[in-house]
Amino acid sequence: MAAGGSDAPRVEDAATLAGVPDAFQRLWTPHRAVYVGQGQGAHDDDCPFCAAPGRPDDEALVVARGEHAYVLLNLYPYNPGHLLVCPYRHISTYDLATPDEVAEIGALTQTAFRVLRAVSGAQGFNTGMNQGSVGGAGIAEHLHQHVVPRYAGDSNFFPIVARTKAVTQLLGDVRDAVAAAWPDARPSSAEGGATAPSTDLDSEAS
Repeated sequence: MAAGGSDAPRVEDAATLAGVPDAFQRLWTPHRAVYVGQGQGAHDDDCPFCAAPGRPDDEALVVARGEHAYVLLNLYPYNPGHLLVCPYRHISTYDLATPDEVAEIGALTQTAFRVLRAVSGAQGFNTGMNQGSVGGAGIAEHLHQHVVPRYAGDSNFFPIVARTKAVTQLLGDVRDAVAAAWPDARPSSAEGGATAPSTDLDSEAS
């Protein structure tokens, strides 16, 4: 309680609290609490990547929908704008993808680069697929490609240890900005996505 009966919370000086200071600063990430608490479990019976296309875009953090694949924000981003490109089919590894799925995953990934550069000024990217649990896949049962925008002095491991401050953004705000900038974007945040519309990416390839 604050002094004088005020309802406003009192801010306490950290120097008066228990603790042993060290050379590290802390990057607080409460949004990862569920991930840390539950760990990486199997998702065969309730695959989030199978469920997402059937939900409204804003709820599922879906950015764009193609005919064979779609794009959504990672719920546990390494950087703001960390996207995942997923086929609609529940397949576990890249070699199981059809030629059409491979082509569209590639096209959506290219468009993701262009959109993230335009929206957030991304200076580089990490992109790739972790295949299988032993390969580092968090959800190994459903293929997904990571597109991680990178910036000078961003929140990778070494700058954090070197006391670089990470500036975070709300997932909903990032989704809205990326979805609005996506070519041939369709307003669908108030609609369910049971049927995946095709996405014309040809104009962006020039």
